[in-house]
Amino acid sequence: MPVFAPPIADHLFILYDLLDFEGHAKLPGFEHCSRDVIEAVLEQSSRFSSEVLYPLHRSGDEEGVHFDDGKVTTAKGFKDAYARLVEGGWPALTADPDHGGQGMPHMVNVLFEEMINGANLSFGLFPGLTRGAYVAIAQHGTDAQKALYAPKLASGEWAGSMCLTEAHCGTDLGLLKTQALPKGDGSYSITGTKIFISAGEHDLTENIVYLVLARLPDAPKGSKGISLFLVPKVLVKDDGSLGARNGVSCGSIEHKMGIHACPTCVMNFDGATGWLMGEPNHGLKAMFAMMNTERIAVGIHGLAIAEASYQNAVAYARERLQGRAPSGPREATKPADPIIVHPDVRRMLMTQRALTEGCRMLALWTAQALDVSERHDDQGERKTADDMVALMTPVVKAFLTDCGVEVANLGIQVLGGHGFIRANGQEQYLRDVRITPIYEGTNGVQAMDLVGRKILHLDLFGSFAKPVQGFIARLEGDERLAEFLEPLAASYDLLEDATRLIRERSGLLPEEAGANAVDYMRLFALTAVAYLFARAAQVSLPKGNADFHRAKLTTARYFMQRILPDTASLHAKIVAGAGPVMEMDERLF
Repeated sequence: MPVFAPPIADHLFILYDLLDFEGHAKLPGFEHCSRDVIEAVLEQSSRFSSEVLYPLHRSGDEEGVHFDDGKVTTAKGFKDAYARLVEGGWPALTADPDHGGQGMPHMVNVLFEEMINGANLSFGLFPGLTRGAYVAIAQHGTDAQKALYAPKLASGEWAGSMCLTEAHCGTDLGLLKTQALPKGDGSYSITGTKIFISAGEHDLTENIVYLVLARLPDAPKGSKGISLFLVPKVLVKDDGSLGARNGVSCGSIEHKMGIHACPTCVMNFDGATGWLMGEPNHGLKAMFAMMNTERIAVGIHGLAIAEASYQNAVAYARERLQGRAPSGPREATKPADPIIVHPDVRRMLMTQRALTEGCRMLALWTAQALDVSERHDDQGERKTADDMVALMTPVVKAFLTDCGVEVANLGIQVLGGHGFIRANGQEQYLRDVRITPIYEGTNGVQAMDLVGRKILHLDLFGSFAKPVQGFIARLEGDERLAEFLEPLAASYDLLEDATRLIRERSGLLPEEAGANAVDYMRLFALTAVAYLFARAAQVSLPKGNADFHRAKLTTARYFMQRILPDTASLHAKIVAGAGPVMEMDERLF
């Protein structure tokens, strides 16, 4: 039987033992975040995820959503679960108290999102997109827009969705054609069609707030001529009550590989009334407030599915009897031993575990920097943290979703034929998580953002290098940590050399950055995770008599000895350069 139980012990270890959340809670606005409060939040969100959302995971996938004459009805149980989500105040977890929010740290929200998406990714997309819309309006909306829309989105009473992609225009938003014509009263008439719009239409809320990219009549060509508009599904009166239905409708829904219980919509804007957000022709700046929030959130989708798949693989491996342990029978009274005794099964489980725990540390480390960037009293500290967030956002999105796919695939392999069939639930994890390396900017685009913008253009590498180099220098010569520090130092040297090579070559060969970006991104991510595992080992060594800490040290060793060596091959690929990638004539493909 499929299982799901959020790993709260690991959550608390990373928060308090690894990342000093007690010190973090001293940031302005976090005075209410005592350990008792945080543990209660995690416990309650764990209960909501496992008891309310997880039972709908399989049934929602099988039923999907229903589309009839422009209306989308969600699967049985989703509307009630959403009402309970709102009743519990969960959408308001990190929202500003001025908007009715709880003002919790991003670090706590990462763990909440891991839980709800691990329990039910299709469901988790609804509040996740709403949170992204809230962030964009809270940061870039006018005072009137904030007053009218932010509290409703913060509470979850209204939902949010973002409308970027068009049939001819995905990553290259400069090609979009949706038009915005001034109406003379401060509003605009929005006309165009958007595709692949997650949660674009549904029955969970009475209103949906769309953030829509469109062009003004005199807009410059390309991405410099894009503006952002706030377009509600139902028009809102000045007093906050709902008025007439706006000129926006769902034309169809997609039939897709996974996330069946979340509608992916074609949205038609037929002279819909909208309002400009931010400056004219600067819509991407405002939209990226939402997109960067969503990119980190999508990384958490990968982490969440990895955790769920790992748990189910372990449960099956403990029960499935097949063959005998190489060293002799472990269960002599039974006809065979459980498959968890077999080295190859252990290899798969340990890979799942190490990647999942590493991804969780990486996500929380980045969320910690995000909190600091928004709240620290010292502007220098805020700038350093902001650079770190900018550098790590594409890494979190791409690496965590790549790992989600890898871990879910291993989950099927552990179960063998029973993983390929529906009954045990593993195949759904792979179907659901497969979209995550694609939406919110493909992982190839994230890798190019890391290399082309964050490394070559903005030169943010130092925001990562400084803490890693400092950690290695401080603990060099500590024999207890040598098995963790030496692989980390070797990996960091490879990353530093790869960074140098790409910087030197990119000016000479335009294709160099793109040809090496994906390999560089993974080399970067593995080095970052190695740094965090080394820190986790430092914390765990003095407590190594406890089962939890012994397991943490064993997992860290596995990562250093069986996963981190991949950095050598990644470095070798980068040394090979763009030549092998680009030399084939297009006609010969």
